[in-house]
Amino acid sequence: MKKIFLLLFLPYLLVACNDQQQASVSDLSFGEVVISLTGIAGSASGFEVELRNAQTNSIFNATTDAAGTASFHVTTGIYEATATKTELTGSNTYYIYNGTSGQIAVRKDQKTRVSMEMRQAKTSQIVIKELYNGGCMKDDGVTVFQYDKCFILYNNSPLPASLDNLCVGFCSPANAQATNHNYTADGRLMYEGEGFTPVWNGIWYFPHTLTIEPYAQVVVNICGAIDNTQTVSASINYANPDYYCMYDPESGYYNTNYYPTPSALIPTSHYLKAVIMGLGNGWPISMSSPAFVVFQIPVGTTPREYCTNPDNLWYAGGDVKQVNACAKVPNDWIVDAVEVYAASSKEACVKRLTADVDAGYVWLTNQHGHTLYRNVDQQATEALEVNEGKLVYNYPLGVGTSTDPSGIDAEASMRNGAHIIYKDTNNSTNDFHERQSCSLKD
Repeated sequence: MKKIFLLLFLPYLLVACNDQQQASVSDLSFGEVVISLTGIAGSASGFEVELRNAQTNSIFNATTDAAGTASFHVTTGIYEATATKTELTGSNTYYIYNGTSGQIAVRKDQKTRVSMEMRQAKTSQIVIKELYNGGCMKDDGVTVFQYDKCFILYNNSPLPASLDNLCVGFCSPANAQATNHNYTADGRLMYEGEGFTPVWNGIWYFPHTLTIEPYAQVVVNICGAIDNTQTVSASINYANPDYYCMYDPESGYYNTNYYPTPSALIPTSHYLKAVIMGLGNGWPISMSSPAFVVFQIPVGTTPREYCTNPDNLWYAGGDVKQVNACAKVPNDWIVDAVEVYAASSKEACVKRLTADVDAGYVWLTNQHGHTLYRNVDQQATEALEVNEGKLVYNYPLGVGTSTDPSGIDAEASMRNGAHIIYKDTNNSTNDFHERQSCSLKD
């Protein structure tokens, strides 16, 4: 795969608290958190730190000092932290470090020290432009329709991209708010620092080389590769010869609720294939909060060979049962990822992707046709001469406070002939927002 050679070091760290929000040390209802960054080659100062209370969803912000340390006085509870810093070191060359720390316990009148290792991350030519997984309401306004999911890949560069062995999967557990047995007693993921991501249950892959032209996209239906609007008006019409779909009954994913016979307009050459490591007859991607991953297996090993090799399997929570089987996907193979948290369970969501894969998360209110859409890189997009007079502003489709901070309406601009460059910092908090509807409905 051709990649944009943009190396990003994203200093990502979670923790924080504005000065006016910090409490007196003598207040016994508060505790102190001291976070120290490690693994940084250059200056450790100036890292933007965010700390989120997992129970209340309160968020505090601060900046690290010259020693890479941030100290905070916050109410007792369980917190998770991230930190971010992006540095331009040359023409179109960015360095990014990502760091995360979850399950930080703050106790009354006690100091909690956290060492956060920052990990180097990189951006890719191909990005996840959009993930629609939450379903929508049926026409009765009461029941939910969930068999119409999709994702959209986008070539975020001026060069054609050709990809072999391109695969998709999701991390264990399927839901961010589910009990996560992959954490150790000290609040770290078991596979943190091991260089892989556990992709659970099964994977899907493109059986042929996928080519995406500059500033172009590929739509992939996850389930319901038909015109769903015939029965659910709020749903999506996938009867399009340009679209791809997940359809491989012979793999074991044969549930007809998920996989009705695709529209005759979709060529069979656009059917993705599957490999199942776990159990079930339908790919169980979450409706509320998946950790979605796109990766590329090196040429010389097929997706089936890799995922059926026992040496490449890992079992969630250390419980060696087929239902827990995951493929160990090396992080170096990951092209892009997005971590989704359920807006209905804010106090329970925890990270599954490590900082070198994705240091943040984006909230989703599911069941209402909402989608997760990548933010526009305003500076880079406005800098393209071809976009003069073509960009549409006053973007209106965010959900609540979640919106594209650039203010650019990407879809309307593309219909005007503009080329969009999307933000890609390997941090879903910065890169994505919740959109009122899937762009395929525009």
